[in-house]
Amino acid sequence: MTDASAPPRITIVVPVRNEAGNVAPLLAEIEAAMAPLAPFEVIYVDDGSRDATADEIAGLRVARPWLRTIVHERSCGQSAAIRTGVLAARAGTIVSIDGDGQNDPAFIPRLVAKLAEAGPGCGLVQGQRLRRKDPGFKRLQSRVANAVRARLLQDGTRDTGCGLKCFRRDVYLALPYFDALHRFMPALVRREGYGVAHVDVIDRPRLAGVSNYGLFDRLWVGIVDLAGVRWLIRRRRHRPAATEIPPP
Repeated sequence: MTDASAPPRITIVVPVRNEAGNVAPLLAEIEAAMAPLAPFEVIYVDDGSRDATADEIAGLRVARPWLRTIVHERSCGQSAAIRTGVLAARAGTIVSIDGDGQNDPAFIPRLVAKLAEAGPGCGLVQGQRLRRKDPGFKRLQSRVANAVRARLLQDGTRDTGCGLKCFRRDVYLALPYFDALHRFMPALVRREGYGVAHVDVIDRPRLAGVSNYGLFDRLWVGIVDLAGVRWLIRRRRHRPAATEIPPP
């Protein structure tokens, strides 16, 4: 059990929308994985759910003072939910994880350790999924999209769509924000002059419910976002090294 009065070392941000059946089992796994890393906090960002998601989280908060909830009145998307959680976070190290149970919280300590091992020059540890559990057509779509993105952005990352990410809060807040930011973080973190490390993680089937993200809306929006990110990278190639001159 972590002390809610102590400043957390790590903030876990969980964006959810209509995930009532996944809240309790996923939170139990997060709690178990984070026990050796206490003190920590978990922020569930309810992105305009219309099911019992809010009620599930409220019931679990009674015995967990480290569990926080922020609610969007209407759905604003996954990137917006993650940003809401990061802005509210009290820790300097953030871990994001999808709320559907496909990301295994058991890998969180590995991501946190990798970020610490890499040092302050590393801004992000990106999870990369193995043995994807999505339907075949969705896996094909992701494979093609990742290949195109990697070719155009040269971000050195095989799988940017994995929700398991560990990053420095200040680095994240320096990134230009847009609605699909979470899918382009490796390229944009590199754009700011920071390194990106990777940890392979095992993908799992969704615990309950159905996906909240459509195929073709992501496809067309992703093409526009990819062009925009490429433009951003070309417009800023180096992070300036600045030193303040002390007063005479």
